[in-house]
Amino acid sequence: MRACERFLNYIQYDTASDENSPTCPSTAKQLVLAKALVEEMLALGIRDARVDGDGYVYGSIPATDERLPAIGLIAHMDVVDCVPSAPMKARIVEDYDGGPVTLENGLVLDPAVFPAVAGARGKRLIVTDGNTSLGADDKAGVAEIMTACEILLAHPELKHGKICVGFTPDEEIGRGADRFDVQGFGADFAYTVDGGVVGGINYENFNAASGRVTVRGRSVHPGTAKNIMVNAALVAMEFASMLPPHERPEHTEGREGFFHLSDMQGAEDLATLNYIIRDHDRERFEARKARFARIADYLNGKYGPGTVEVAVRDSYFNMRELIEKRMEIVERAEAAYRAVGVEPWAEPIRGGTDGAMLSFKGLLCPNIATGGMNCHGRFECVAVEDMDTMTEMIVKLVTEP
Repeated sequence: MRACERFLNYIQYDTASDENSPTCPSTAKQLVLAKALVEEMLALGIRDARVDGDGYVYGSIPATDERLPAIGLIAHMDVVDCVPSAPMKARIVEDYDGGPVTLENGLVLDPAVFPAVAGARGKRLIVTDGNTSLGADDKAGVAEIMTACEILLAHPELKHGKICVGFTPDEEIGRGADRFDVQGFGADFAYTVDGGVVGGINYENFNAASGRVTVRGRSVHPGTAKNIMVNAALVAMEFASMLPPHERPEHTEGREGFFHLSDMQGAEDLATLNYIIRDHDRERFEARKARFARIADYLNGKYGPGTVEVAVRDSYFNMRELIEKRMEIVERAEAAYRAVGVEPWAEPIRGGTDGAMLSFKGLLCPNIATGGMNCHGRFECVAVEDMDTMTEMIVKLVTEP
């Protein structure tokens, strides 16, 4: 079975995660796909396939040569909930001409806006009807890993060490690595298959933290408010104005960090601001967090102690500081790309992956592409042929040249 066939099946499972849920997985519907994957793995001959109580799927293919390293392959099952993820109505644009594609609801997938799509010219392009995301992030990765496993099991003459497979829930809400059983997984190192355009390798990512600002005001009747009222909503706006306006996501790229106001609520007596704080450089990252504290101190000096409270919590760190000590893992991925006729390139992730957190838990885990494009939106797409290429690349990645 080709990866695209599996993919078109997997995207029919609605697996959106929910950051407001305290459970693991955060949504029960992720378990439906998890159980289906276990059944499929068992049918392929992955005898130890299982899903644990937290919704993580594990399985392995025994080594054909015990002298070779045990390599992990990891993808996540959930999709974002910031856009609808069901009902899924995908279609294949045959022999894509490289131009705009009008989706069924009238939206236009335009290479002028999404230039990566032009690279799929001449290929079979899978798109949505424009009403949902596609789920290539990361069901394309799941499909490619599963198809690579089928190939490996069908060709026992290929030399490889133990192949460890893991599918995680809740990656999109930052919890994918939280309960991952690194020791039980049994890999010497691993790769997440959760990237974009074919050829990409990621081994550095943002250092990340969340920042919550709570402002407590003093609400009184506006007719008698002089020298008494402290309007929490206005103080919150003042806090936001003291962060550099050019250091926002819409004004940054590459390794440039940012402060991103993700949501806010406010009234006269209470206001809250929720931020994500990002920077590739660890020293600048620490300085960004310290800026939050300095602004709070200034405003408390202006409006009174306890007016502004900040709570900054680290989310994950840049895996480069660990992986650059073992660059042979990255070089292995580069060689696998070249073996399938693709020239690789490394680029920093302006975000995070399960691999970043797993690296800090002791499982070094750079990221490779899936072929998916325009993730987290209605214009998400992936080319059939790119999924085939990545499947072949994964087989090369885990086998001895």
